Amino acid sequence: MFYKHDDSLVLTIFWNSLYIAFLLLPLGINLPTPFFIVSIGLGLVNIFQSRKKFVLENKILLLFPLYFIIMLSSLIYTDNIFGGLNLLQRSLSLLLFPVIFLFVKEDASSVRKLFDFLLLGLIISFFINFSIAIFNAMSIIKGGFSLEISMADLNTFLDAIINGWNYFIGDEFSKLINPSYLSLYILLVLSYYLKNSLDTKLRTAIVLILFLYLFLLASIAAYMILTVMSLLLIFNISDKSRKHTMIIMFLLGILVFVNNPRVFDFYAKVKDFGMTTEYANSTSEKARLLSWKSSAELIKEAPFLGYGIGDANDVLIKKYKELGYKYNFENKYNAHNQFLQTLLQTGVVGLGVLIFIFVVLGMRMKRSRNEFSVFLILFVSLVFESMLVRFNGIVFFSIIIPLLLKKRSILSSRIIRNTPI
Repeated sequence: MFYKHDDSLVLTIFWNSLYIAFLLLPLGINLPTPFFIVSIGLGLVNIFQSRKKFVLENKILLLFPLYFIIMLSSLIYTDNIFGGLNLLQRSLSLLLFPVIFLFVKEDASSVRKLFDFLLLGLIISFFINFSIAIFNAMSIIKGGFSLEISMADLNTFLDAIINGWNYFIGDEFSKLINPSYLSLYILLVLSYYLKNSLDTKLRTAIVLILFLYLFLLASIAAYMILTVMSLLLIFNISDKSRKHTMIIMFLLGILVFVNNPRVFDFYAKVKDFGMTTEYANSTSEKARLLSWKSSAELIKEAPFLGYGIGDANDVLIKKYKELGYKYNFENKYNAHNQFLQTLLQTGVVGLGVLIFIFVVLGMRMKRSRNEFSVFLILFVSLVFESMLVRFNGIVFFSIIIPLLLKKRSILSSRIIRNTPI
């Protein structure tokens, strides 16, 4: 199951360190970090050992180091140097992994195993989160149970059941890492698995678990992406009877997902968007919209260079206080949109580089619906979350996107599109 290079012990340990890191990624960021560090170190050793020069046509990968240099340059005009240095430290993988992959020639087997190990990590994290949720829910329900039945006792018991159910939805169900990152990992694994027929019971069970996991994480952005992915998959079916069956299953699936209590909660919070009263379930609902509104107002004041990577969040938190967005202020939320976050940090200069990366990625991945689905997952995830602020998102994007951007990308053609190069 692990990787073995016949001629290089360095590359053997490099890939196996990445596999273990991807396995541990859904289980919390502290566990995979040492393995990412090992893979970076060995990747740099491989650069100095390699006699081959990097392929010039893959120079597009150097946009990531350029993005890092722009972030570094913003320290010149930022006041919170310590905060900026912390973000730079977390962002080192944006500088190093793309350069490393310029000198690493991957094969289909080695890249496919990244998805296999990530899948295994997701399954493990699902059962860990499920066990935690059951324990917490049972504690609540037992606390509301009484042998002497009365109307008050019944109401207490029903409230206990409702509160217990909350442990199975959204942030409460994802105790290990942020649900947005877990949803991103699940969607990418699904895009890989759904392109093949569910010809075994094991494959079918895995897909059902992933769908259940996605449902319980209750990410509105993930639901939107999954809807488009499903439609693309249905349109790709040539057999009419099978297509009709899939359409019916798709409609039934929509009914299930929109009945998630957090979806109704989302609509309720958005409806009262203009109000600044205190609210709950913030990260995927009203607080995200208020973060976008606050960020847009700040960007108007410093559009070209932004506020620097150290001050971007500081000025945003001050804006929350000024506008009376109490929940956002108390929780010190970022922009919850990577494009707005980049504008706050480095202005249109940094945004231009980030947009150009995704323009090139979109052009490279328009050859098939499978590839477009993956592009959609990566792009939309940045619209709904500041993915390049936390290490979970930074390291994942710094590995997956460079592998997709390479001119003769194994990940894009062999793994996702599933056609020979």
